[in-house]
Amino acid sequence: MTETIIDKSTIEAENAKRVADLNVDYDTLGERLDRRGVDIDAIKARVAAFSVAVPSWGVGTGGTRFARFPGKGEPRDIFDKIEDCAVIAQLTQATRTVSLHIPWDKADPNRLKQAASRFNLGFDAMNSNTFADAAGQLQSYKFGSLSAADAATRNQAIEHNLECIEIGQTIGSKALTVWIGDGSNFPGQVNFTRQFEHYLDSMKSIYAALPDDWRIYTEHKMYEPAFYSTVVQDWGTNYLIAKELGDKAYCLVDLGHHAPNVNIEMIVARLAQFGKLGGFHFNDSKYGDDDLDAGSIDPFRLFLVFNELVDAESRDKDFHPAHMLDQSHNVTDPIESLMLSAADVQRAYAQALLVDRTELKAAQQDNDALAATQALRLAYRTDVEPILATARMEQGGAIDPLATYRASGYRAKVAEVRPEVAAGSSGIV
Repeated sequence: MTETIIDKSTIEAENAKRVADLNVDYDTLGERLDRRGVDIDAIKARVAAFSVAVPSWGVGTGGTRFARFPGKGEPRDIFDKIEDCAVIAQLTQATRTVSLHIPWDKADPNRLKQAASRFNLGFDAMNSNTFADAAGQLQSYKFGSLSAADAATRNQAIEHNLECIEIGQTIGSKALTVWIGDGSNFPGQVNFTRQFEHYLDSMKSIYAALPDDWRIYTEHKMYEPAFYSTVVQDWGTNYLIAKELGDKAYCLVDLGHHAPNVNIEMIVARLAQFGKLGGFHFNDSKYGDDDLDAGSIDPFRLFLVFNELVDAESRDKDFHPAHMLDQSHNVTDPIESLMLSAADVQRAYAQALLVDRTELKAAQQDNDALAATQALRLAYRTDVEPILATARMEQGGAIDPLATYRASGYRAKVAEVRPEVAAGSSGIV
């Protein structure tokens, strides 16, 4: 029998306070949508089926580049992290999988599988780490990993990714995400062409070891930790990599890995059009790779991204990109932030489903810019919260996940058994 972390009576009591108002709001919204030719129950069904993965590292307190300020009841290991992820899944009913980061989450794969199955959780993409040195490794990644000038360092990075695949096979993952911090900080420090050749050769070795039913996702990032040049710096380079590797290689788009004015939704459209959009890391950004809560800065852009996804989905029924949250900061309870982010990603999806595609296409064909943008705005300005809350409730989740989580006292309870973590100087987790 599947276990739950939050007592069901707490959820039932909190839902009882809100269900009458929710039913009225749902019926009222249903009437409004019906006048627009939209079946609210059909939208609810698609929202209920939607899921976004939770990153294991996201349930720990993140930090700035200079310091980390631990919170109470921080997870001690991957098994505590899985329990925290189970809370998010229970209350939101929108996060059915967990994405692991190796070596941070390295443990006996069979124990990992058993721990997740307790809560009916699965595992999403495996994430390798060659942007930091692990205890005991022979070669340092200070000057690069998969693209390093030193062959021994490249081989070590390749072997680490192969280990991630091996662990993933045991726990039921079907994908590997590769992000590297390789680059340079001074002009002339590296030969751009030779460095990229090293990277492609390394990735081809990893790709050759992929099981037949796996995918590999490569992630681009315009800067950091290298500030003069980055090996996989933009979506064009990312697309080249996916094309070079083969049919099982796809591009991963992190919403925070772009300059503030980059048209991310157009990148999404391009990659989807040519069959190389593999998935997303959802977060938000004000200046660069801030890893802020999804939808906290620019919820309209998040909606526009999902507008492109729904459009691609309408053309190709086999279009199923992977969705994962990727955020980590230090001023909120990470469970609370992840719950609200999961809801905001669902919200953007629901709003995108409300776009009148026929009307939008006609306006685009007629070059009617205002009519086209109004079709998007009408969907975006629709309050879809009754749909999200009803979908959660009907699956056993919380109408108001944040209020229910706080009423459960979960953070205080785990703080009693998890030792307090000392503050550290390192801000990156």
